[in-house]
Amino acid sequence: MNIPLIQLLFDLGLLVLIWLVQLVIYPSFLFYERRNLKRWHEKYTQQITYVVLPLMVGQLIIITIHLFNNFSTFTLVSFLVVISLWAMTFFIFIPLHRKISMDEINPSVLYQLIRLNWIRTLLWSGLFVSSLLYYLIHYSVKVT
Repeated sequence: MNIPLIQLLFDLGLLVLIWLVQLVIYPSFLFYERRNLKRWHEKYTQQITYVVLPLMVGQLIIITIHLFNNFSTFTLVSFLVVISLWAMTFFIFIPLHRKISMDEINPSVLYQLIRLNWIRTLLWSGLFVSSLLYYLIHYSVKVT
């Protein structure tokens, strides 16, 4: 089993997802009327969970395996970034989404969601780039 390749695939999946969320999904919230946003948001959060949760859990599992099988600065930093992303998701983003679900919708909440999500976007982007470089350096086919 090629753990770094599996890690790279999970990182790629989350990279694509977070950029869609950052550039398309969260900004679209600004165009909904309050009542429609609340209705759409309930559907959105339920459906997006089917995509996000397996990717995040898979990423956490695979980086944990990689950390224990091949402890290095790369695997430790990757693990810490993933843990930070989980913490941000549970302590910042879920509460912001809960506000929308509870009809506490105001531009401040929506702009906060967009602004703070740049941190996750950059972290997941950096994680993907570092996983790609790690994979290319350690597992690329050497041409002679």
